[in-house]
Amino acid sequence: MKVRIETPKFSFFKYQKVDDGYKRVLFSPIPTIFNYGFIEDTLGNDGMEEDAIVLGPRLAQGTLVNLTSPGGVVRFVDDSVQDDKKVFYLGDPYSEKLFGLYFRMYALFKRFRYLAFERRLADCRFEGIELFEEK
Repeated sequence: MKVRIETPKFSFFKYQKVDDGYKRVLFSPIPTIFNYGFIEDTLGNDGMEEDAIVLGPRLAQGTLVNLTSPGGVVRFVDDSVQDDKKVFYLGDPYSEKLFGLYFRMYALFKRFRYLAFERRLADCRFEGIELFEEK
């Protein structure tokens, strides 16, 4: 699978690929604790490419990484739409407690953002992490 990195690890801004570049789409009060991007040539429930989390060293924005099958999935609902994130490993240890804390805080932030900027209530929630068994 080819994963394109949009948001490097430790960034406070979430980016989205547009044409030949990347635009800022969200400022987060908490930095991303992983590399975040999408799986090329896929389509998720939200109409965009499937989200991907890449654990490991910080990767530059725009990096294309060839990865084998994901090691798990973060179950997440964003704006009432199932928006899961596949998890890939490049060497970092996995901490379920840290991920849970991060995504619970992120869901609260997203709810606040929809209310403050769009004046509406939105269902955003972390539903857990499913780890796949190694074959």
